[in-house]
Amino acid sequence: MSAAILIVDDEAHILRLLRAVVERGGHHVVTATNGREALHLARTSSPPVALLDLGLPDRDGIELVKQFTDLGISVIVVSARDDISEKIAALDLGAADYVVKPFDTDELLARLRATLRSRTPQRRRVDVLQLGDVRLDLGARRIQRNQSEVHLAPKEYALLDLLARHAGRVLTHAQLLREVWGPAHEKDIEYLRVAVRAIRQKIEPVPSRPTFIRNEPGIGYRLMVPEAPAEGL
Repeated sequence: MSAAILIVDDEAHILRLLRAVVERGGHHVVTATNGREALHLARTSSPPVALLDLGLPDRDGIELVKQFTDLGISVIVVSARDDISEKIAALDLGAADYVVKPFDTDELLARLRATLRSRTPQRRRVDVLQLGDVRLDLGARRIQRNQSEVHLAPKEYALLDLLARHAGRVLTHAQLLREVWGPAHEKDIEYLRVAVRAIRQKIEPVPSRPTFIRNEPGIGYRLMVPEAPAEGL
């Protein structure tokens, strides 16, 4: 049995469903129905990942996102709150992912697996990613498609590198702009759109229907990678 996953939700039927889904994925589970219990378990059980509802009876779950991440726990928010500003706030505070209720159980498990993979020691540094016929060798700063070199502009490469080093995780527009273009450009979303469009033209099989760089409307982007690790991971 793998490490315990912390599930925090005050609705008994949702808690039962989440427990069943996570246990089906082969994980032990610890549960809490309020923020106080959740913090206690976070400190005593040291879970690698927490599935966190935001609508808790004793506090706003958004407060726990920062507290959990400060404890080294990866947070997947599982909430009925579908407001873009709530999603951005949680992700900017360090949440690894955000899933809106009602959710597809298989998708939730896939996101949990991706979050757990991002924590494994061998993923501290991503060297090579294989995306279909595209090979990203980030250590060598080299990109090939069907064994032919792909040339990216410096900002395009920096953006793809950042997404690859957080593969599977949503990065907000502000996070991407801050890291690639600098803090003064956090609101210049058009810079980001132009760069993403250019990268897609060079690496996506069908740029108009992207499968690698996925847009999370109003929030940001994530790089989708196969679940099986590529060479060098």
